[in-house]
Amino acid sequence: MFCPIPVEPFSSYLASTRNNYLRYMKLIQQAGLERRLGLFHSTVINMIDMVGIGPFVVLPLVISYIGGPQFLLAWIAGALLSFIDAMIWSELGAAYPEAGGSFNFLRKAYGEKKWGRLFSFLYTWQTLIQAPLVVASGSIGFAQYAGYLMPLDEVSRRIVSGLVVVSLTALLYRKIETIGKISTLLWLGVIGTLGWIIWGGFTSGNMSTPIREMVADADISLLFSAGFGAAMVKTIYSYLGYYNVCHLGSEIKNPGKNIPRSMFLSVFGITVLYFLLNVSVTAVIPWNEAQHSEFIVSTFIEKVYGPSAAMWATIMVLWVAFASLFAVMLGYSRVPYAAAKEGEFFKAFSSVHPTRHFPHISLLALGSTAFIFSMLFKLSEVITAILAMRILIQFSGQAIGVVLLRRRNGTAHLPYKMPFYPLPVILATALWLWIFYSTGPSFMLAGLIVIFSGTIAFLLKAKNERHWPFEK
Repeated sequence: MFCPIPVEPFSSYLASTRNNYLRYMKLIQQAGLERRLGLFHSTVINMIDMVGIGPFVVLPLVISYIGGPQFLLAWIAGALLSFIDAMIWSELGAAYPEAGGSFNFLRKAYGEKKWGRLFSFLYTWQTLIQAPLVVASGSIGFAQYAGYLMPLDEVSRRIVSGLVVVSLTALLYRKIETIGKISTLLWLGVIGTLGWIIWGGFTSGNMSTPIREMVADADISLLFSAGFGAAMVKTIYSYLGYYNVCHLGSEIKNPGKNIPRSMFLSVFGITVLYFLLNVSVTAVIPWNEAQHSEFIVSTFIEKVYGPSAAMWATIMVLWVAFASLFAVMLGYSRVPYAAAKEGEFFKAFSSVHPTRHFPHISLLALGSTAFIFSMLFKLSEVITAILAMRILIQFSGQAIGVVLLRRRNGTAHLPYKMPFYPLPVILATALWLWIFYSTGPSFMLAGLIVIFSGTIAFLLKAKNERHWPFEK
């Protein structure tokens, strides 16, 4: 028997569905980032960003570039640059605690209606390339180190690195206060791993030997050599991340104090850990042997505690690498969000999850791009390319931007003022330009190509939208 469809209930259902959809969209528009991270969690996020696969992979490379016990000087120089640059980031981050970090700093320093639009656009443009590359380099390094646990061919390594990116994206798809708790757990693994390695050096080697050799063979001319510059490119890569808290500026409690403090605590803590790590390893494995090891930490633990302990040490190294990538993706996912919120990027990226309050579109875009990169590229030379892309616009650009902001606005309103101004700005700019030169001609050219292509994209966008420099 034919039964007609009840039109009224069905139309009511459509109306109810439409109302629910409208309420959902309203929640997305009204949702914002919340200040839930204190000093401890801010410092933890910075530190797990800084300590990734980097120090374990580049340690042998740094020794090989220097070719002697003075390799420790490259780690000290990287720490010095990080500390000086942290003064610049601290002044900017405390004064402008907003999501996006350098995007906002550059926009405000160079003028929100003119040159600041170009510089902030260029930063977002390069972030779309270098941020996924940073994540991909970490995931590829993860897969490479996993080769100590089990034989992995090239295809298997790519699959592992891709799965790492997918896992990170899924883990970050949640509220910021939950992120803080996860970060603490990951940080404990970082500290535990480094502590284990350092303890092994104390108990099984002579910790004073590498330091005595460095002092005995000291040569000032080394600091100006090409080898030292190449080594410092690798060490500064291992320190990058002390500023991650600035990308999360809108989610930091009492940002005027907590942002600078978290950065200086991070740099100091990681400097001590890196120095002790290098001394511990070379106290057991002489530097001329360590420079040829592909799995230096695993080899070190195997020599001190045996093969079983080396397997566990490798697992802990992978934990550290995963923790660092967790912090990297967390921070960079806020950059396209901040740009879109200011109308400088695609509007969809300004969306915040209606209930979990995080920029989900930005996170998914970063994760998907990083996944593709992790499946396509090799780890070799990626570290150098990442630095070459970032130095001119981000690091040097915002160092000069501090000077412009001080001249325009004065210093009375600043929650934090860098000491010995303008010396930190001069030193940081000079050192960053030297690092850029040390990346080599091909990587310098790649960095300039990214800037040039970004400028063309900006001009096309500006012309289409009729804003500076094509405004009527």
